[in-house]
Amino acid sequence: MKDCDGVAADPLISLDAWYRSPLGRGVAEAEARCLEELLEDAFGYFLLQVGARQPFADALAASRIRHQFLLQPAAENSMVTNPGGDLSLRAELTRLPFASDSLDAVVLPHSLDFSPDPHRVLREVERVLIADGRVFLFGFNPLSTWGVRRVWPRRRGVVPWCGSRLTLFRVCDWLKLIGFHVEVRRMLVFRPPWRRAFTTRLDWVDALGSRYWPVFGGVYAVRAVKRLSAVTPLRSSWKPRPSLLPGRAVKPTARESSYD
Repeated sequence: MKDCDGVAADPLISLDAWYRSPLGRGVAEAEARCLEELLEDAFGYFLLQVGARQPFADALAASRIRHQFLLQPAAENSMVTNPGGDLSLRAELTRLPFASDSLDAVVLPHSLDFSPDPHRVLREVERVLIADGRVFLFGFNPLSTWGVRRVWPRRRGVVPWCGSRLTLFRVCDWLKLIGFHVEVRRMLVFRPPWRRAFTTRLDWVDALGSRYWPVFGGVYAVRAVKRLSAVTPLRSSWKPRPSLLPGRAVKPTARESSYD
């Protein structure tokens, strides 16, 4: 896998490749099931997902938010056509190419883990979300066997072990600080980070872990809603929604959903 020292490809791009490994597929399946459940009662017009399209394609296809964007991290903002004919955006996570108060949901699969400024990423997400918009995020739990494996010398600087050590409690504190209400917190993946860990023989580990030692899950999931500020005026019902991109209105990815 690529490393996290900034010389190789962006860690979030390397994470996409890791999701296709035997260990990564197990994590992706657990996260996709969780995301589909968290999205069940989410409504709106526009959803932005950062990276990792394939692992979450089915979960997002089942979402009631039909207009979906895929964003790949990049140093400069652009729109590209992928080999399959789909359009996707490329931009810095700290400079999202969307107008303020324009998106209904943002999905961040481990985006904070591999960002040099995760707090700024959350502030940017808060900016682009409408009032009552939601952010869905996943992170690796440093207080788990997955976190312990990161200290092994051979794993330092390798995705996914090279990310920041953000705990669930710290991320939730950041969210509350910038005006979010944390609706759901879940711990997933209690199996150890071994290549053969995701077999039916170890299903009992997840069952017992979620019941008796939830704090030690290898991955945490959070759903938080942007609260309406007391000093923010309510938008009149007859006014149109703001343009998605600053300065001009655009249609999402030239079609209703990137996952249809």
